Amino acid sequence: MSKIILEDIKIYAYHGVLPEETLTGTYYLVNVELHTDLWKAAQTDDLSDTINYAEVNSIIHQEMAIPSQLLEYVAGRIIRKINERFPTIGFIKVKLTKTSPPMQGEMKGVSIELEQRF
Repeated sequence: MSKIILEDIKIYAYHGVLPEETLTGTYYLVNVELHTDLWKAAQTDDLSDTINYAEVNSIIHQEMAIPSQLLEYVAGRIIRKINERFPTIGFIKVKLTKTSPPMQGEMKGVSIELEQRF
């Protein structure tokens, strides 16, 4: 199995159920794991034989820019868009962390994780 992993992409966005969350925003961390065959690229050194992770990063930023109430919804959109662009990917996992959730107590954040096989 081969993997591409984008780790801790830090993005300022405006997601949440509370009105103030969509007005003030906060930082989010996005982690994406992609399973695909990377062996051809390992032999050819050709970008067309792999998944362009710069394009994956662009998809993540585009979807994070769309305000939504639920992190689950945002992660689902990211998975769908990546799968549409790169149908050779067999598995996608997205972990989305809100770094400053409006809740009592100190914490690093609240995360959701979605994964899907294709």
